[in-house]
Amino acid sequence: MQLRYNFRVYPEPAQRHVLARAFGCARVVFNDGLRARQEAHTAGLPYIKDTDLQKQVITAAKRTEERAWLSEVSSVVLVQSLRDLHTAYRNFFSSVTGKRKGPKVAPPRFKSKRDHRQSVRLTANGFSLRDNGRLYVAKVGDLRVRWSRPLPAAPTSVTVTMDAAGRYWASFVVDTDPEFLPETTAEAGIDLGLSAFAVLSDGTKIASPRFLRRAERKLKRLQKDLSRKAKGSKNRAKARVEVARQHARVADRRRDWHHKESTRIIRENQAVYVEDLAVSGLARTRLAKSVHDAGWSAFLGMLEYKAARHGRYFARIGRFEPTSQVCSACGIKDGPKPLHVREWTCRECGAAHDRDVNAARNILAAGRADRLNACGAPVRRAPVPAQRREAGSPQKGQTAQAGIPVH
Repeated sequence: MQLRYNFRVYPEPAQRHVLARAFGCARVVFNDGLRARQEAHTAGLPYIKDTDLQKQVITAAKRTEERAWLSEVSSVVLVQSLRDLHTAYRNFFSSVTGKRKGPKVAPPRFKSKRDHRQSVRLTANGFSLRDNGRLYVAKVGDLRVRWSRPLPAAPTSVTVTMDAAGRYWASFVVDTDPEFLPETTAEAGIDLGLSAFAVLSDGTKIASPRFLRRAERKLKRLQKDLSRKAKGSKNRAKARVEVARQHARVADRRRDWHHKESTRIIRENQAVYVEDLAVSGLARTRLAKSVHDAGWSAFLGMLEYKAARHGRYFARIGRFEPTSQVCSACGIKDGPKPLHVREWTCRECGAAHDRDVNAARNILAAGRADRLNACGAPVRRAPVPAQRREAGSPQKGQTAQAGIPVH
């Protein structure tokens, strides 16, 4: 399986200038390729093939006076940017034809130089790791990396990113073997919520840290300072960076907490069952801020890929399963209940239930039932699709595949 390892990078001032140039060239190539295909579609011409488009917007463009500066950056950066365009088109066509499951994918859009998040991707022929711990990037130089842990294998690709807070990151894609944990008999059903972030079927309640709510006072002050700055001024740019840094701190704390809790749950349980929540729908209600602050989707994604990596079983049950209406003791459906009812007693067997614990136990029971096939045998663990595509250099006899992001 493929994993992604992120590390903080500290480029020198001159290297930041070169990276900014690489970001701009990659953006221009992407936009030129998108414009060429849109113009061909408008004129009724056939779809431009990938190789022909590369010759047009990279090879031929370098010979023109208007795009001669594309030669100042590594050609690997330009080719990978064009590959991103090819992938975006293929995802769009697959979504339109119904081959791609899930929400509909929009067609590619032009990239803006005003985006505060920029990135370039390089395969193995565009970067290398030095013996002194530096990361060499073609036509950029040796970048200082803060190694929080060693890489388990040689990386196949790297993505250098500058976020809205002005921080630089290097994301390595590495081919590794699964690390199976010792088997255990424990299984858990998880009910996610807002009052408590998660409630397990054994009665354990994980309190919601509410990182965004705790940082609201400082964010309010920084946003007020930003609104008072004149548009286009340097002071406004500085204030924008301060707001972005505060949001980055909140996101980093939430991500770190998600990783710790998801790792603990995977280590302690052989099988984990969760409810398939409609997060996108809940994010459009009056609870939107709290839903985004909880970060359910990111947490479930971590549980899924960590279960695949460590030999655990992970499954989602249907979102329309009446987990809050069924008594987990006798199985009788007691009917719907308003959200303010947190405890209730079954009218059939008299069992007293905590609403969230009862739902978690029902999720566990439904997950166990779905795990058995028609013959009653356990179903094999399905492969987990990558959360994000990453270009890589193929190994001998292999082709690069999508990576699974990790902490």
